[in-house]
Amino acid sequence: MPDYSYVAIDKSGRQKKGKIEALDRKHAIDLLKNDGMTPIKVYAQGAFQKELQFSFGKSIKPRDLSVLCRQFVSIIQAGVPLKQALQMLSEQTENKTLRDALIEVLNEVERGNTLSDAMRLQSKVFPSILIDMVTAGEVSGSLDLSFARMAVQFEKEAKLKATIKKATIYPIILVLASIAVVIVMLLFVIPQFISMFADIDIEMPAFTMAVMNASSWLGSHWYLIPIVVVLTVGGYKAFYQTEGGREKIDKMKISLPLFGKLTVKSICAQFARTTGTLMGTGIPIISCLEIMGRIVNNVHYTRALAETREEVMKGVPLSEPLKASGLFPPMVYHMIHIGEETGNMEDMLEKLADYYDEEVEMTTQTVMAAMEPLIIVVMAVIIGALVMAVVAPIGTMYQGLDNL
Repeated sequence: MPDYSYVAIDKSGRQKKGKIEALDRKHAIDLLKNDGMTPIKVYAQGAFQKELQFSFGKSIKPRDLSVLCRQFVSIIQAGVPLKQALQMLSEQTENKTLRDALIEVLNEVERGNTLSDAMRLQSKVFPSILIDMVTAGEVSGSLDLSFARMAVQFEKEAKLKATIKKATIYPIILVLASIAVVIVMLLFVIPQFISMFADIDIEMPAFTMAVMNASSWLGSHWYLIPIVVVLTVGGYKAFYQTEGGREKIDKMKISLPLFGKLTVKSICAQFARTTGTLMGTGIPIISCLEIMGRIVNNVHYTRALAETREEVMKGVPLSEPLKASGLFPPMVYHMIHIGEETGNMEDMLEKLADYYDEEVEMTTQTVMAAMEPLIIVVMAVIIGALVMAVVAPIGTMYQGLDNL
């Protein structure tokens, strides 16, 4: 989802600036109002702003947040007061961005704000699910339990992301290696043969001539390679920022062979784990669906969850709109339906999350097993074709010598 910058007045009457992810500007305004803020200015972030945010400051990974939550639980359970706990955490946290955010949170708590309100002022660093869990923990008096649940949540999320990354990084490396080999051969290897064949009066095969012409053209226009790469990446990002582009790309992500199943299963695992974690601290299902809509990184699932939330508010069981959306596998809404019937929704969601965690891992292995030989074969065909283009004239030359 795109990012929107905003200026708003919070519940205490102070002006607050920040950013929020939303489907569009109206959705961003609605989310701010739901958080009890009065929007003054809401606007889409430009590409320059995004690049600045990407370039400066170390990103916060789920593993960093998991460690933070674990440390917070240990310190609080040891009887350390909140302010001192925040001071200790800020001193021992290695991530600079997270450390600076903890210092700001400590300053706000010392001014009399609650921990959740202080963290909400650092919404660029702390995810909304963590802030909502802290709010629930403050209300119920079980702040340590909220952080303990979030530690597990972030650990599972980190493991899930690592599993998916493992499935994609190896094929990407192979593809990049193939492209690099082809470029090196066209720019440096084949030109050596071109100069050698130029002194020999033989008729070149058509394929060899095509490869040599491509090599000559690439040698003269090599500077176009980085330009094409930059334009391709920039064009993709610009297209994804448009509503129609985001819909098409997100649809493709869940429809691709092999990778589509991996995307769907990872979203289902995230949905079940996050919803179960939120419900475990007493957060209503309506709020859970709203939070999930902000977290899930696919516009089709975001809209499906928004529609599901509307149906649940009317009294419809959760399983029914999930089934009607056509985006969730039968296992999801069947397990949730059982949880609704038995009144044991949290356990069912946890089991569902564990099931899809295993499914993601198995699908990852399947994707890797299918992609590795396929990419290697493609590499062999391309490089073999270039080698044949060079060898063919040599064979023609020797054949001509035999005829003399």
